[in-house]
Amino acid sequence: MFGNPGKAVNFSIFRSADVAQRFLLQCYKQQQREDAVQRSYTNCYPFLYYLEHGQNFYAAARQSPLSIKPVLLFYGMVQLIKACLLTVDPDYPESTSVLAHGVSTRKRKKQGYEFLDDEVKIQKNGLFTHFSEKMFHVKQEAGEKFRMGMLLQRICELHETFFCLSERKKPLSLPVVHTVSPPMLAIPKAILDHYHMSQLRFIQYMSEEGHEKQLTFAKEEGEFLYFKMESPLSPIKEGPFLFHSNGTYHIPTKKEKIFALPEIHAHYLLLYNLSMISRYETEWWSELLHSYSSKAYIFILQFLSISADKVPLLLNEYLMHKFWAKPND
Repeated sequence: MFGNPGKAVNFSIFRSADVAQRFLLQCYKQQQREDAVQRSYTNCYPFLYYLEHGQNFYAAARQSPLSIKPVLLFYGMVQLIKACLLTVDPDYPESTSVLAHGVSTRKRKKQGYEFLDDEVKIQKNGLFTHFSEKMFHVKQEAGEKFRMGMLLQRICELHETFFCLSERKKPLSLPVVHTVSPPMLAIPKAILDHYHMSQLRFIQYMSEEGHEKQLTFAKEEGEFLYFKMESPLSPIKEGPFLFHSNGTYHIPTKKEKIFALPEIHAHYLLLYNLSMISRYETEWWSELLHSYSSKAYIFILQFLSISADKVPLLLNEYLMHKFWAKPND
């Protein structure tokens, strides 16, 4: 179901008011909304317009200079998220409190500023906390801060760059072997050393962390631990696992909170901060882009390229999962 990496997603299956209305009706019926029919008609055109507007931002970003790309990518993502929100929140936007971005940046120091150490802070209200809870059932704590360097580690495609630029040469993740039919997962036993766990403790840990997939230990064979799953992994609901756009899955070698959050969260927070820097820290931003003075430039450049393709693919996957979902799935 997941698209080809590098190929622009056009959400073509939803390019019809009739299809969009029936899709939203299906979503609202599963929520047992008494006004499901009425809301599906009311929201079908906003749903289509959000998707179209978001795609226009992404199309413009592909043609834009690097200096303004973060702004276009961020607002393209915001529009696509609004379309996704209409599938789970028929009343969106119910109040003006959900229209704000939901995050803020600290006041930057003019000297010695390092992007990788910069932070964003979660606000009580706004789009970030709203889509986090409505789409992914993750409640965000107001005032919590996320560091840019850690958010970048949530992007699996960047792990090779982190490894190359790290003095310790310690991988951020290990690839796992994933089969769809039957749903099975093979995790390298090398993860035990990274987690400082016995095999028995790790098996217990995975049954707790992967509760959505109901991981059950099957066997030990060679250098792998095999787990049965109730359902296959998916890019949008990967649990404790990381999805790479080449179609593979990885397990992080660190037990940090950020790895348990949906990847969409990391893209949103990174793009928000970069878009703010692009707009309001023009001098620092321009010096970074032209002087190549920081390794942050390498991560930013690669991240923007990855995010431009991956966010539409992930959000398309989110919608398609609902499109094909059986009643009460």
